[in-house]
Amino acid sequence: MGLLQDKLAKYDLPQRVKAKGVYPYFRCIESEQDTEVVMGGRKVLMFGSNSYLGLTNHPKVIEAAIEATKKYGTGCAGSRFLNGTLDLHLELEKELAEFVGKEEAIIYSTGFQVNLGVVSCVTGREDYIICDELDHASIVEGRRLSFSKGLKFKHNDMDSLEKTLQSCDPDKVKLIVVDGVFSMEGDIANLPEITRLAKKYNASVMVDEAHGLGVLGDHGRGTCNHFGVTDDVDLIMGTFSKSLAAIGGFIASDSTVINYLRHNSRSYIFSASNTPAATAAARAALHIMKTEPERIQHLWDMTNYALDCFRTMGFEIGNTSTPIIPLYVRDMEKTFLVTKMLFDEGVFVNPVIPPACSPEDTLIRFSLMATHTKEQIDIAVDKLVKCFKQLGIIK
Repeated sequence: MGLLQDKLAKYDLPQRVKAKGVYPYFRCIESEQDTEVVMGGRKVLMFGSNSYLGLTNHPKVIEAAIEATKKYGTGCAGSRFLNGTLDLHLELEKELAEFVGKEEAIIYSTGFQVNLGVVSCVTGREDYIICDELDHASIVEGRRLSFSKGLKFKHNDMDSLEKTLQSCDPDKVKLIVVDGVFSMEGDIANLPEITRLAKKYNASVMVDEAHGLGVLGDHGRGTCNHFGVTDDVDLIMGTFSKSLAAIGGFIASDSTVINYLRHNSRSYIFSASNTPAATAAARAALHIMKTEPERIQHLWDMTNYALDCFRTMGFEIGNTSTPIIPLYVRDMEKTFLVTKMLFDEGVFVNPVIPPACSPEDTLIRFSLMATHTKEQIDIAVDKLVKCFKQLGIIK
């Protein structure tokens, strides 16, 4: 065994968790992504999906993907920069830009690549990238790749953000990058105050709408639209892998910014372009989002119902006000154990441990879809109460 293998062999956390019989990752699903899925030959209630509008198995979305594959084939065999641009890409980019209220948009192959490619390249060596300490890992990696000075402020703490802005050279570019909805905690960024401070200190703002698109705002236009600050936000990012029921991502901004990114964002230029099927599926999902507002309303009805249930039963759920509901455990071993217990009871949820959170903030991530019913939520809450009480997490 070489030095590399010797070094990596010391990482044995998965093996230790597997030995205890509570390893919670890479669980195999044998059916479509829905409120119920088949795993190991049995049905399990799915409360771990990011498909907020429940569109991954919608007939119109599936048909759009099939028809695009028939017309264009399975892939583009090249990057957008060279031979990989389809009329389908251009049509969706135009619709996305209009939807989120910006001049132009470009599509990347994944949401992670959007943040990686945008955050890493739009600022220079003497500039600043300022992030909320709980920003998504893709934003963190983009900041690491940048030559700019990376700064963090305390989560959703506007005093901390202002002090950070005050520490910057006033003549240099300052880009504030935040999640619109935070993916593990479910709380919403204070965009009105963030944009106010940005104006005060001549900073720019980028918002990751991965978990806000399809959930907040007029017809699901996102957090910026929800707060009425679209014009005060410079860059709006979104993914296809949540409400848009596919895989991919986009960045929307003014034409000057998009022109720069088209020719300088490495994860855009040097990645194969999004597949025809995924592009068409996302476009079909966007059309459904715009024409079926009742779907979003039902998602919020189920969200408010679940939030009331969890509060009544004594769960610690933090500051969430979205379909992402954190159920705090605050113990890594119990987080693994309760995930296994719930799965045995027929409820799929996601455990959240470091590095996705701090060691004292481990939690179960319970997320809702527009296709969930009150009856399914009641079953899940009953099982959660039972398992959390058995482990002494709640009384």
